[in-house]
Amino acid sequence: MVINKILVALDRSEQAQVVFEQALELAKKLASSLLLFNCLDWEEEGEISSFIEVGTLADIGRSETAKQLRHESLQKDIEQVKSLLQIYCQQAQDQGVDTEVDCKVGDPGSRICNLAKSWGADLIILGRRGHKGITEMFLGSISNHVVHNAPCSVFVVQGIKPRL
Repeated sequence: MVINKILVALDRSEQAQVVFEQALELAKKLASSLLLFNCLDWEEEGEISSFIEVGTLADIGRSETAKQLRHESLQKDIEQVKSLLQIYCQQAQDQGVDTEVDCKVGDPGSRICNLAKSWGADLIILGRRGHKGITEMFLGSISNHVVHNAPCSVFVVQGIKPRL
């Protein structure tokens, strides 16, 4: 099997460094290129307005303020993610690995699978946090979604045990 393109899905957890390091080592061994990707999982803006009943001008003002605060928070998160991805990108490039970055907003599992298809990835590398049972049911499982819907092979890096 030839693996020329590796899509690396990174989040802002402690595990991201481990996922990146494993992807980088594999890319060096296989002379593959990397696409470092992060997806911010933000719900639709309608989520806020569903909690605010619009009935007066004051309510409309609060709704607009909430939307503005949400937008500002999202922009801050995007800048933080881009900065983190650029640090990883530079590390990979310093080791001779052709690397690019991408950041999107939306459903992470779907975005990862769609990007893998459109970019022509041969492999997706991502982590899993090790949630089980009811925690996984409520938090969802991005890795599970990707494993079942990816257009290519998937390498899942086992979750790091949380510190107590």
